[in-house]
Amino acid sequence: MSGAITTTAPSPWRALLRPGTLIPAIVLLVAIAWAVAPGLFTGISPTASVGPSLQAPSAEHWFGTDSTGRDVFARVIHGASQSISGALIAVLVGLVVGTTIGVAAGATGGLVEEALMRVVDVLLAIPSLLLSLSVVILLGFGTTNAAIAVGITSIAVFARLARSQVVGVRVSEYVEAAYGSGGTALGVLWRHILPNSLTPVIALAALQLGSAILQISTLGFLGYGAPPPTPEWGLLIAEGRNYVATAWWLTVLPGFVVVLVVLATNRLSQAIRGGEAA
Repeated sequence: MSGAITTTAPSPWRALLRPGTLIPAIVLLVAIAWAVAPGLFTGISPTASVGPSLQAPSAEHWFGTDSTGRDVFARVIHGASQSISGALIAVLVGLVVGTTIGVAAGATGGLVEEALMRVVDVLLAIPSLLLSLSVVILLGFGTTNAAIAVGITSIAVFARLARSQVVGVRVSEYVEAAYGSGGTALGVLWRHILPNSLTPVIALAALQLGSAILQISTLGFLGYGAPPPTPEWGLLIAEGRNYVATAWWLTVLPGFVVVLVVLATNRLSQAIRGGEAA
């Protein structure tokens, strides 16, 4: 009987070692390194004027300079700490709160599940940008508040996925065998249901990281994120929009970095989900 209830959770992480995921992994690791230790990649201040204004990209200033002579590449590097840390906070909020709601709903069932999922349906009915704007207006401007707002918008997605996974695993034969051998509800949930339910949720977290970067950059672009002159990716793109015709690098190069990082996170998420399916 013990052999019937012993399970091994999928190991999708081996998929991250495949050649097709090497470049996305390097891109994401570099972006995280920028966020953690920007001083290792540039010694230029992100807020000080270091050259002529609106200077095109060159060997001295890889991404050129902005309208006040600040180095754009240095601002992009230092801006990673705002955008990526904010995205991590957003994903953490959605992952913890949403997964808790989904697991509670899927494991209990009945009226508890019905009540929790109706709350989730209400969150899903509100457009994410409108919800995040409403929350950030209530909390106040700033990257942290914007991250919390973005995290709240992702709670429903995590909750629905976690609930569906738990419900599917709960009726498996090995779970029924675990109950039959005297396992408690909490013990079976911890030892058998959660390890076999949360891999897709973790893959969703990787996918949501890219989405959170985009949403936080959008809020920064609209002026709800970090205040100037703090470097933040969305704010950098917003600052260059008035110079698109004469200084394209102010918007194109920071925007390219944002797109590259988001694509890298999406590719790694697909690798995790592919490894799980395999």
